[in-house]
Amino acid sequence: MNYRIRAAVATDIDLLARFNHAMAMESEDKPLDLDRLKAGLARLFERPADGHYLIAEDPGGSPTGALMLTFEWSDWRNGRFWWIQSVYVSPRYRRQGVYRALHAHVRTAARADAECCGLRLYVERENAGAQATYHNMGMIETHYRLYEEEFDRS
Repeated sequence: MNYRIRAAVATDIDLLARFNHAMAMESEDKPLDLDRLKAGLARLFERPADGHYLIAEDPGGSPTGALMLTFEWSDWRNGRFWWIQSVYVSPRYRRQGVYRALHAHVRTAARADAECCGLRLYVERENAGAQATYHNMGMIETHYRLYEEEFDRS
């Protein structure tokens, strides 16, 4: 199936909130606060330098999946990594090339950006299906581990 990839717009916030909520429940069994999520999405649309979403649609215009891109400057490479985040494909469209279409779109745009030095993403340790998909897209597992410290800003 041919999927159309488009930039998300502010009117997609409810859709993206549903996708992100479903993704967090499926991948981490973590319920997200929808009001906070929608506020975070709205803020991203106000700050496009921080990132943006892409939405895949089927030929009839129905949304099939989405992902967010954020950016990280690497002084070691004198370039910018594009981070693929918040990947979600609707269950009825899984294993039908939706992520492949999104990834191909991102890769093409990234290769066309002279400052982009590569693509990165992180994946849950137990999510073998996603790991296999990313491997099939030509990505490799790095030797880095991810650490974080979250601050409660409620």
